[in-house]
Amino acid sequence: MSLDADAIVDRRRMRRKLTFWRVVAALVVLIAVGVAGLMMMPATGLKPGDSAIARIKVQGIIRGNQNRVEALERLAKSNARAVIVHLDSPGGTTAGSEQLYDALRALQDKKPMVVVVDGVAASGAYIAALASEHIIAHDTSLVGSIGVLFQYPNFTEVLKTIGIKVEEVKSSPLKAAPNGFEPTSPEARAAIEAIVLDSYGWFKGLVKDRRKLDDAQLAKVADGRVFTGRQGVPLKLVDAIGNEKSAIAWLEKEKKVPANTPVRDYSLEPRFSELSFLHVAAWGFQQAGLTSWSQQILEWGGAQAFERLNLDGLLALWHPSQSN
Repeated sequence: MSLDADAIVDRRRMRRKLTFWRVVAALVVLIAVGVAGLMMMPATGLKPGDSAIARIKVQGIIRGNQNRVEALERLAKSNARAVIVHLDSPGGTTAGSEQLYDALRALQDKKPMVVVVDGVAASGAYIAALASEHIIAHDTSLVGSIGVLFQYPNFTEVLKTIGIKVEEVKSSPLKAAPNGFEPTSPEARAAIEAIVLDSYGWFKGLVKDRRKLDDAQLAKVADGRVFTGRQGVPLKLVDAIGNEKSAIAWLEKEKKVPANTPVRDYSLEPRFSELSFLHVAAWGFQQAGLTSWSQQILEWGGAQAFERLNLDGLLALWHPSQSN
């Protein structure tokens, strides 16, 4: 019995040592990957003191992002000669889009700036595009979708079917309304509609002011639909058809920025985003044999990614199945 107990103790001790060295190996792998990644970073990015044209990209869903605001503030203080903003986004939250617009307007006050619509600049992304005095799009780019959306699910019929009733006590009838667990009252609907219409009025006013439209011109473009870049030119949503070369030519003609000025990428996000680091960490643990840890990291990262997709509040967002 004593020998068996000693063997068990030794086995446990060896297991703890093995786990320790696996963790150490995983950390070494992570450090090595990080160093290698830094070494392989392209040397074409905008550097302090660089007087190049800065190229920035706004892609995907737009929401509040203080890192992006601070990056644009740093760019405004840099020696960059001008800025080209590449947009490819269906929009996002109204508040997040307004934040981006304000940050780009502040940048526009310091640097010549031109927007290039690569694919889509709809709803909140078009709000961002309005920060620039010159907007360029491809023939088949999509722009517009001038509108605001407030969506919420209503589960009342489902709850009736399965026999569940949600009880609540609240301070006033409009508190937490609409909540999806009861039919929307006329008062709650009116309150939400007032918010939507107020934000919609702000959006239309911004388009009218920035694109120099009269009431008749604004009415043609402010019904929520999207337009191609080619349609957008006569409607004054877009200034010209073209690409980055067209943007460089405009900067030379209108802002006296030489066409041979190099264009450098300027990132609006930290070098290592949270999810990319998680994937590197998971890979490192896999290499060290800690497969279960790797899986847990990826699952946690997936949960964080899903959480980031939650869009609270008013949306200025375009989707083919729910044009706003």
